[in-house]
Amino acid sequence: MQRALQRALKEGASNGLHVAIIMDGNGRWATARGLARVSGHKAGGEAVRRTVEAAPSLGVRTLTLYAFSADNWRRPQAEVAALMKLFRKYLLAETEKCREKGVRLQVIGRRDRLNPSLVTAIKAAEQRTSDCDRLDLRIAVDYSARDSIVRAAHLLRSAHSITRDEFARALATANCDPGRTPEVDLLIRTGGEQRLSDFLLWECAYAEFVFSNRMWPDFDAGDLESAVTEFHSRQRRFGGLTEAATR
Repeated sequence: MQRALQRALKEGASNGLHVAIIMDGNGRWATARGLARVSGHKAGGEAVRRTVEAAPSLGVRTLTLYAFSADNWRRPQAEVAALMKLFRKYLLAETEKCREKGVRLQVIGRRDRLNPSLVTAIKAAEQRTSDCDRLDLRIAVDYSARDSIVRAAHLLRSAHSITRDEFARALATANCDPGRTPEVDLLIRTGGEQRLSDFLLWECAYAEFVFSNRMWPDFDAGDLESAVTEFHSRQRRFGGLTEAATR
């Protein structure tokens, strides 16, 4: 599989690769160590940093991270408050670093339920990194794929007919995404679970899935490389047949 990755990078086949990650296992990682769940989320922030740093060298052009789902509001209020505080702290601490490394920050999902100070930090980070072009880092906060699809359908409710491209643009608008993002090539989920959990349902129509037992705080550059290598070893037919199969 390593040869598959090296060949793909050499040939430029991985240019524009869109990787999405469901960062699962923070709480369980902390509990297993006798720590408060928030300690797991803090450790998860370090895993984010490692992943962002490793992504461009592996041919990843777009990286979408599932940070907080619309259903996560059901968690204890103290944990939710801690998560939002950590996210704002991350934005304030990492924006200049992202700019220096050519990382464009975007946040997708709803913003009307977020604290105004967090929304201000989001807008500032997006504006500050808007001209970066090495990696598009998209962080999903208060995000639900099903809700996004409903909002996109509402935006197009008066249309006589709708194409897939038109719907994709409406979906980007519903997600506060300034431009249409390429469909997901590879979806990774850590923590041992094997489900999408309402994440990028439309964009993952033909994504390859890699499920890892590794808890997110332990995820590192080697894990990302293994997943990307696995991706390049697979045959993607998009409903058709490979050239060899048609002979």
